[in-house]
Amino acid sequence: MSPSFAAPGLFPAVHEQAMRRLAEVTGLVPVEYPTTRRVGASPRERAADVNAAFADPSVRAIIATVGGEDQITVVPHLDPALARADPKPFLGTSDNTNLHHWLWANGIASFYGGSTQVHLGPGPAVDDVHARSLRAALLTGGRLEITDPGSSEDVGVDWSDPRALTSYGDRVPTEPWSWHGPARTVTGRTWGGCLEVIEWVLTAGRFPFPPAALDGGVMLLETSEELLPARNVAWIVRALGERGLLAAVSAVLLARPPVSDLTRRPAPAERDRLRAAQRDAVLAEVARYNPEAVFVSGIPFGHTRPQWILPHGGDVTVDGAGRRVYADFGQERGP
Repeated sequence: MSPSFAAPGLFPAVHEQAMRRLAEVTGLVPVEYPTTRRVGASPRERAADVNAAFADPSVRAIIATVGGEDQITVVPHLDPALARADPKPFLGTSDNTNLHHWLWANGIASFYGGSTQVHLGPGPAVDDVHARSLRAALLTGGRLEITDPGSSEDVGVDWSDPRALTSYGDRVPTEPWSWHGPARTVTGRTWGGCLEVIEWVLTAGRFPFPPAALDGGVMLLETSEELLPARNVAWIVRALGERGLLAAVSAVLLARPPVSDLTRRPAPAERDRLRAAQRDAVLAEVARYNPEAVFVSGIPFGHTRPQWILPHGGDVTVDGAGRRVYADFGQERGP
């Protein structure tokens, strides 16, 4: 379904390839809801699809096609009783942070990642790390080590170009993850998502919990294709610190950020500088508010491809001594 932007309505070939691949990779049967391809569907109409999916006992998971920018207007029309009665997995990134936080507030874990229009439909094949975490989230559960796939792209081929179905975007080698803080092991329940959307969620008053609700947790932070300057990213993270949320968690995972898009293509050295600037800006705020937190940057989740799907409200282990990260794909309860 498309709880935010109905990209399949404008780029149906990518969507249809994504649905075929979803069935091939998982063996599951995709069910398309009415607003999946309806560009301009109202917030109430999109919420009706989410409510219908939670109410249908034959539906065992919900996957968003893509993000967007107005899902915050969908949330007031959602029925928490339906979700609590049958808490099935929800997968999505970016603007779907709104739905992840709504589920978290209602005691339901979800999975951050899996947008079909981005990670299943485009390119010559589904990336291995994405396929493995998709199957774990939907089928097998278990514990997976989160590893670096060795290459990454900020953006793929334009979906209006037929080559989007067969070609990857501009993939470049990744850099080693950056580790900071104490060399200790942390296992905690995750909370977070797209940083720009987290700011909206908090502004709308949709995190009705004291900072202690995140005690011992692992904060997931990633930024979008809006390509915010590092100082703006730091300002949002600083606000999380002032609210007491940074001090509550035991670890922070910062995703590898996009630093280019279809029109902005900095030179490789400038891309490296932009990623390092964001890492350093976020690290400075984490160190200011919680110097005992284990901090790792460069993790391949969020707005990057290949992408690992990560639990949201489930457990992640961050081993600061061994410099390894593990995700538990069992459906844990939220707060």
